[in-house]
Amino acid sequence: MPIIRVALNVHVDTLFDYQAVDAHPQDVGLRVNVPFGKKLLTGIIVAVNSDTRIAVEKLKTAQIIFRDIAPLPTALLDLFQFCSDYYHHPLGMVIMNGLPGKLRGNKPVKLSAPSNDHQFHLTTTGKQVGLTSIPARQRIARRLLTELNQSDGLTSEAAKLISPTAIKLLKAWVELGWVSAMAIPATSTLKPSNKPALTQEQEKAVNAITSEINQFNTWLLHGITGSGKTEVYLHIIEQALALDKQTLVLIPEINLTPQLEAIFRARFPATHLVSLHSGLNDTQRLLGWLQAQQGIARIILGTRLAVFTPLPNLGLVIVDEEQDGSFKQQDGLRYSARDLAIFRARQANIPVVLGTATPSLESYYNALNGRYRSLRLQSRAVENAALPLIQCIDIRTHKTQEGLSEPLTQALVRCLAKKHQSLIFINRRGYAPVLLCKSCAWSATCQRCSSRLVVHLRDKKLCCHHCGHQENFPRACPQCGNQDIAPFGQGTQRIEDTLAARFPEARILRIDRDSIRRKNAWQNILQTIHAQEVDILVGTQLLAKGHDFPNLSLVGILNSDVSLYSTDFRASERLFAQLMQVAGRAGRAAVAGYVLIQTEFPDHPLYRALQQHDYDALAKSLLAERKTAGFPPYVYQALLRAEAHNIELVLDFLAQAAKLAQPLPTVEIFDPVPAPMLRLKGLERAHLLVQSSSRRQLQEFLAQWYKQINSLPTHKIRWVIDVDPLEF
Repeated sequence: MPIIRVALNVHVDTLFDYQAVDAHPQDVGLRVNVPFGKKLLTGIIVAVNSDTRIAVEKLKTAQIIFRDIAPLPTALLDLFQFCSDYYHHPLGMVIMNGLPGKLRGNKPVKLSAPSNDHQFHLTTTGKQVGLTSIPARQRIARRLLTELNQSDGLTSEAAKLISPTAIKLLKAWVELGWVSAMAIPATSTLKPSNKPALTQEQEKAVNAITSEINQFNTWLLHGITGSGKTEVYLHIIEQALALDKQTLVLIPEINLTPQLEAIFRARFPATHLVSLHSGLNDTQRLLGWLQAQQGIARIILGTRLAVFTPLPNLGLVIVDEEQDGSFKQQDGLRYSARDLAIFRARQANIPVVLGTATPSLESYYNALNGRYRSLRLQSRAVENAALPLIQCIDIRTHKTQEGLSEPLTQALVRCLAKKHQSLIFINRRGYAPVLLCKSCAWSATCQRCSSRLVVHLRDKKLCCHHCGHQENFPRACPQCGNQDIAPFGQGTQRIEDTLAARFPEARILRIDRDSIRRKNAWQNILQTIHAQEVDILVGTQLLAKGHDFPNLSLVGILNSDVSLYSTDFRASERLFAQLMQVAGRAGRAAVAGYVLIQTEFPDHPLYRALQQHDYDALAKSLLAERKTAGFPPYVYQALLRAEAHNIELVLDFLAQAAKLAQPLPTVEIFDPVPAPMLRLKGLERAHLLVQSSSRRQLQEFLAQWYKQINSLPTHKIRWVIDVDPLEF
């Protein structure tokens, strides 16, 4: 009896053998339902063998092999295996993490019966049906089967040309599981939008990439804000489509999806595009995933998880805003979608384009040493559009009232008089970050996290922005009974109230995670801005990147100095990228742009580089600092993270893990330390840092160490190895 090896979604780094009467070698990549302990679980078949190391009498039998959809392709299984090996995470959990929710359950996928606008494909079961099994008198059925075997898919229209009864027969085959049917989107009646003339820099970038479109290269498209990186994407996607190839476009946040999707649909109205992101329900996500798998979708636009989409004709990968930390998963499987996208492009021997205005220092370093191919866009794409003038307001001299200085207030007055839009950027939602008692200095803290509760005055709530805990606003100080408790500091809500009081005639719109929770709120907000129905925007980092507001003239930046105090060695890099992005929202068209930064350190090198729009100067300075300190990209790091209800348990576990380690000469192990935020969501956390100047030797060490850690008793501990960590 055939033996199948199955990857299951369990926290055990092994594959499980089962007997399967009806298994065939071509079943690799199919879902299978198997008994596991007292439960039934669905996993993925990764091998079909004739032997096993387990005694045959101990083997359980698989319940059912699902043949409702095509198997996962070999290239995708290889990507999952690489991901499992590199990030030291169980293969079964990696695979199931990458599948749509509906494919993780214990039931077959039920697709709706086909109508007249479908494309039909043979399933694995259908491919096993030979012509000899269909009687010679059933000529239509035999011809249909022959056509399906000889083509990549048969449309409804093509089937009707064979016979008017062909559709009925195909529907019956869908029920039998021989054929899968996928809806073909109606051809758009829209005409493709006009292509603007490329600048010389854009044309040079497009020609460089398209001249090597059939081979692997990592292109770093480093363009200032407003330089037209999206137009470069559109031209190279057009080339990929001309070669009948699919394009995967990864973006860091769901909020960037509507704008990019609209641009792509306008340029390629007859091309099927799917969006894959967390805002979709399970059915929508599965449908898009299947359309990508069957090659119907030609452009796949998605957030982090879309890197695992099966794409049989992949010809191009684009990672927009490559420096964004959102590409790194921060819980469970801690993978980097950007890095996996590069691996996937190398695997398929196709180009990958990393687009950014402020490259991550790792990518910038790779471009300097020739590992990545660098392309620069150093001027704005719109004629007469110039980079904004950036000035610092010294708030030691110009004192602020309710968070706003007089120079910034006067700039808002001038902007309103010209009927231009302005943006006040403060990366802190809520009304105020602290509720403080002026008598005894008590402040409201979260019981589950090592953080203060944020004041949400309109809801009369105190909220933790880390775990989501909420409690009612107290009437008096719970420590001394004093009723003189007050919010301290500013958040988006408080700045919105201040602006409303200062400018009662202005139309003010706040944009943060609280204001976009309702369905379609984000799309409605964008329409309002573009329709010139708002004068002053107050927003967080949601507004910092990717958005094009032609009438936006002024950007005011508040509270950015906080990041200068950070102990995180990446804080300066992140702050510069964020400020460069938000400054880039101003002056993108005919309207001149101005940026005012309220700061106590107007002479700080970071602000100087920002005023000169000189990323290279700051990047080279930061690289020199990192080389001296021995930080990435000059070393490669991994964190062993652990958490439990008691910090002593965590530190003891990490100490035991450190004792088990047998480091190579180039691998350095540091002592366990509590996490900067000790308590999060009720658990106390610590970590242990490992680093090496050799990525290969670090991986060799981690592979061995991972097996040793698995031998430790961990029933009260949760742990994970975080390779290439971004947060400490």
